[in-house]
Amino acid sequence: MSANDTRDRVLDHSALNYDGYRNALTDQPLPAALVDMTLFEQNLRELLTRAGDLPLRIASKSVRCPALLRHALAFDDRCRGLMCFHMREACALAAMGFDDLLVAYPSCQPADVAAVCAAVANGASITLMVDCPAQVERIAAIAAEQGVVLPLCLDVDMSWHLPGLNFGVYRSPVRHVAAALAVYRVIAQSDAVRLEGVMGYEAQIAGLGDQVPGQALKNRLIRLLKRGSVPRLQALRGEVVAALREAGAPLRFVNGGGTGSLDSTRQDPAVTEVTAGSGLYAPTQFDHYRDLHYAPAALFALEVVRQPDAGRVTCLGGGYIASGGISPGKAPVPVWPRGLMLEPNEGAGEVQTPLRRKDPAATLPGIGDPVFFRHAKAGELCERFNHLLLIRDGRVVDTVDTYRGLGWQFV
Repeated sequence: MSANDTRDRVLDHSALNYDGYRNALTDQPLPAALVDMTLFEQNLRELLTRAGDLPLRIASKSVRCPALLRHALAFDDRCRGLMCFHMREACALAAMGFDDLLVAYPSCQPADVAAVCAAVANGASITLMVDCPAQVERIAAIAAEQGVVLPLCLDVDMSWHLPGLNFGVYRSPVRHVAAALAVYRVIAQSDAVRLEGVMGYEAQIAGLGDQVPGQALKNRLIRLLKRGSVPRLQALRGEVVAALREAGAPLRFVNGGGTGSLDSTRQDPAVTEVTAGSGLYAPTQFDHYRDLHYAPAALFALEVVRQPDAGRVTCLGGGYIASGGISPGKAPVPVWPRGLMLEPNEGAGEVQTPLRRKDPAATLPGIGDPVFFRHAKAGELCERFNHLLLIRDGRVVDTVDTYRGLGWQFV
């Protein structure tokens, strides 16, 4: 299956076509970012189905919009808590009334830790991530000065370390039970911190496509490595949790999973909750998974401002390239009207994005018309727009602030 065939299949989930989305944005200034709420809720139902009986924690970095985070949490009783990416983000969300906030990435910035201490003292539930004794010692010292007890979560490395290959991502140095217990001993020595959770994120399953067009052999290898990785990571996670509990750790939760790994994570008896977020928007990153079928709920629209020749048009803006390793898959993809592609020599540009026909029969949009694109990674689109237009039944029903629109910038 080609990339075009895959994306056409994904677009077939859309509630609207080009005319429907264009009509919805008739009175809206461009560029604009939008979320189709029918598809957003469809994707949330799919995430809950894949989570099985486990509670679903929503990953805030994949959404970056308080109104949509609130909508997701209110949608179903099994949606519980947020996984944040920064301490100041967690404090800001706590001030808006969000609760049960797990900060997934460690930091020791004194001002930020002190802000968390103040929020916890005022009744907020914020849990900080750690993976080494030095982090624990710095956080505990600040918490002791502030007179609070901070809950902590231990990040355990779920990668499969093979000769010449790290099948996963470089995150935590905690790769075995002894390392986990060494961190816990430091936690247990302080009255200012308490270990309440364990997280084991299987990035090599959750975030790695296994049906990418044009790489059949690599796809087979990735699927093979995924199958081999699951029992190993589940065994490690279970052993760590059992050892910590035996050592006296008062664990409240064990977190795992991501949009691409819920099917396997929910089967791990050690896991008490799963996390996902990217599946709500369903960016192009998730088009190339053999067993995932999420609908493209998030789009952005650019204005056609030039027609340099009979076969091309040029849009204003559009250079929204996703983070991570450099590859063509990190560029946005024009999807409505169908039959357009990026100009290979220019790509998506800071101030202009030229497009040409990939289908000779495609009709080019005219001057002033919108072209709708999909982005590659979920929440990063919100770093480019102050607002999201929420669309339901072919019309804009609300305009809501993104983190950027609220003036929030964390990393």
